[in-house]
Amino acid sequence: MEIFPVLLIAIPLGGAFLIPILYKAWNRLAEIVAGLCLAAVLALSIYLAFFLVPGKPLVYLFGNWPVPLGIAFTVDRLSSFMLLVVSILVFFSYIFAIRYMDHFTGSGKFYTLYLLMLVGMNGVVMTGDLFNMFVFIEIASISSYALVAFGTEAEELEAGFKYMVMGEIASMMILLAIAFIYAATSTLNLADISRSFAAMDKTPGFWFVLILLMSGFSIKAALVPFHSWLPDAHPSAPAPISALLSGVFIKVLGVYAMARILFNVYGVSRASYPAVFNALLILGLASIIIASLLALYQKDYKRLLAYSSISQIGYIVLALGIGNEFALIGALAHILSHSLGKGLLFLTSGSVVYRVGERDITKFTGGLGKQMPWTSLSYNLGALSVAGMPPFLGFFSKLFIILGAVKAGFIVPAVVAGLFAVVTLGYLLKITNKVFWGKEGIKGIKESPFVMVFAMVSLVVLLVAGGAFFFWLKPHLLQPAADVLLKGTEYAEIVFRIGAGG
Repeated sequence: MEIFPVLLIAIPLGGAFLIPILYKAWNRLAEIVAGLCLAAVLALSIYLAFFLVPGKPLVYLFGNWPVPLGIAFTVDRLSSFMLLVVSILVFFSYIFAIRYMDHFTGSGKFYTLYLLMLVGMNGVVMTGDLFNMFVFIEIASISSYALVAFGTEAEELEAGFKYMVMGEIASMMILLAIAFIYAATSTLNLADISRSFAAMDKTPGFWFVLILLMSGFSIKAALVPFHSWLPDAHPSAPAPISALLSGVFIKVLGVYAMARILFNVYGVSRASYPAVFNALLILGLASIIIASLLALYQKDYKRLLAYSSISQIGYIVLALGIGNEFALIGALAHILSHSLGKGLLFLTSGSVVYRVGERDITKFTGGLGKQMPWTSLSYNLGALSVAGMPPFLGFFSKLFIILGAVKAGFIVPAVVAGLFAVVTLGYLLKITNKVFWGKEGIKGIKESPFVMVFAMVSLVVLLVAGGAFFFWLKPHLLQPAADVLLKGTEYAEIVFRIGAGG
């Protein structure tokens, strides 16, 4: 398995370079190569997620240089969990895109950027080097800027430009923090930085760097009040890209990177750094409340879902701010459930736009569910999971977050989390009522092509299976990933033990 981390980068990167060449020979060949690359990445990710031994991460040393002298990839149970989440949604969004992208020209460019965005996300998850984390963030971000504007209409270009400006502000914050860290520690290896921080006085500069990193990652995660780019970017992007941006992109570049730095590099805990955790609580609660209320007033199908994504990211950050075992399991479960659920909802929006060509839900007369029954079923079941209704996976993720809040004595956050689960259901039902339910329908409309339906139904099956087998997933997938965060700077000692010998 030692070569797996490199393959998870090399396979999609190689595919991204081959596709422009193959596309000139036969455009469908580029599509096939992209699919084979994504299937290989999914297979490797599944293997790592369930067969990697807890406490024994894979450490791949480039050039066989030992830690901290050389560049290393580190895959522990948290990394393998995130790789699995990313690869699942990327694969099924690709299946959906096979027919959806018929409406666009330049599909070769689309699949090249698609694979490069996967390279960036996988790199962020696996890298053991802070500057390389920045490089992979930029690879994923620049690819996503182009994909948001892929339609090249005025709306898409404006949204892509706004997203790029906000994204690069975040990147500059992260890069400035990296420069300060290197100046203070003379290292960029995450494990080595963790050791240096443990012996360092907690000066104002120490906290300033942490604030820079938190702000940069909060913009990437689209947390309130750093969220303004997301409601424009998601509606403008092609539906498969909207699914990825909401489902995994903001979680990897924002939430995962933030959690890895806070817990495993800085080694913060609620007992030692309560101010940091209280800041996360405030950001999480603000995102849940404000984004949910804004979602209630949206008329655009995808814009409503975009505000919902901001709200659901708030649940994950709230759980990180609580910081106990129940909450962290809930946070990781919600990363999985929201990735599948919100990815599914954005795909249903693409299915509707593919057939109807309209996103303004006030222009629908209802009844579309009779003509597009699989899209309607997928949307309604996905909405129930995102809202946290049983027996779906989303119910258990929110339940564990609320249990974590109650156990920690945070009664108000627990009540807010439970109450706004109902609000979530309320604004998601707006789409059900306006688009799918009713008698009239739209003449001449039929269900989307088979591959698009297959992608949507597959995600529904995963959401149902996740709920049915949650108490199997908890010890085999979620608990080992949560333990990586709970053990804090033990991450550094494990990496040095495995990687320092070369």
